[in-house]
Amino acid sequence: MQAVVVIPTYNERENLEPLVEKLWHHASELHVLIVDDNSPDGTGRIADELSRKNPGKLFVLHRQNKDGLGRAYVEGFKHALQKDYEIILQMDADLSHDPSYLPLFLEQLRHASLVLGSRYLHGISVVNWDFKRLMLSKMATKYVRLITRMPFTDTTGGFKCWRRETLEAVGLEAVFSNGYLFQIEMTFRAYKKGFKVVEIPIIFIERNLGRSKMSWAVIWEAIWGVLRLKLKSRSIKGSVTQRDVELLEHR
Repeated sequence: MQAVVVIPTYNERENLEPLVEKLWHHASELHVLIVDDNSPDGTGRIADELSRKNPGKLFVLHRQNKDGLGRAYVEGFKHALQKDYEIILQMDADLSHDPSYLPLFLEQLRHASLVLGSRYLHGISVVNWDFKRLMLSKMATKYVRLITRMPFTDTTGGFKCWRRETLEAVGLEAVFSNGYLFQIEMTFRAYKKGFKVVEIPIIFIERNLGRSKMSWAVIWEAIWGVLRLKLKSRSIKGSVTQRDVELLEHR
């Protein structure tokens, strides 16, 4: 089954080439889809050059407007589904997500519908965060678990691996979140649909190049957005079809 990793970018020129090199070191057959939001630092041009050097293996989507992480992912996911990829991964472009975990994600997906990389499955596995940032993240995770009743240890992370049928079933057209709430909403939709979601432990290393994009606006969006998710949960709720069960049983 062909797999692709979707990577949104905005001002990641220092990170892009090292990331792609590490990706292929650990998963040489993996295709790469860069979704660039018209980065003023030239990230899109670097992505195009990498695509020219790796035809048929690395692809670039150029978006004219920077309108949120969620919109970038949705466009990338739609493109991946249109190209008939069976496995779709997602990860940050800033080297915070270690590509060495990719084989483990793919292995675990053999027995699941969605695999989440968790920073908190075995204690706290975060490098280069100060105490305030760490507590904020932990509180956010507890808040999400309290409101949504999802049992997962890390609902705000962005290192994930999807089966095609899971991503199709969540309803990309109905996704309303734009910032980091997007990560919560997508997992929530898969969970409410009845898909099997598993976590694997990862070590998250805070970006060491460029500038972090976290802001209070993003945080407040997540706080109010989780309540909105809960209110909409009845319309999201569904069940895995017999076809989905058969697909999982025969893999």
